[in-house]
Amino acid sequence: MKLKFYVFFILLLVSSNLWAYGSSSSSKSCTKPEFSQFIPAENSTIAAGASFSFLASANTYPTTIKVTVKGLPVELSITPKDAAGFLVKGTLPKSLHDDFARISINAEGQKNCKGDGGWLVNIAK
Repeated sequence: MKLKFYVFFILLLVSSNLWAYGSSSSSKSCTKPEFSQFIPAENSTIAAGASFSFLASANTYPTTIKVTVKGLPVELSITPKDAAGFLVKGTLPKSLHDDFARISINAEGQKNCKGDGGWLVNIAK
């Protein structure tokens, strides 16, 4: 009788450890920040110094959002937008003109997840 109890107890410990392993590994998953609703639209022709905006997902840490255009940093205005995330606004550098440029976004989210994105615009003369 004691042997059956010990076997049952050992099996119970082993199975609980397996459940714990499965749940802890899934809690470490990473959800990268996402970016959407780009204005102006991709491949649009816009003037130098024009404004742009996009939406950053709710899991984005707003203080980590960085935007560059052709390697030049852009000053940003970031405001919460309900549960949808953050509305990010900026202005293209006036020094860029008559060229295509990528508006590049980098940010961090929960659990040190890094996300990037962006879109291409045509800057007029």
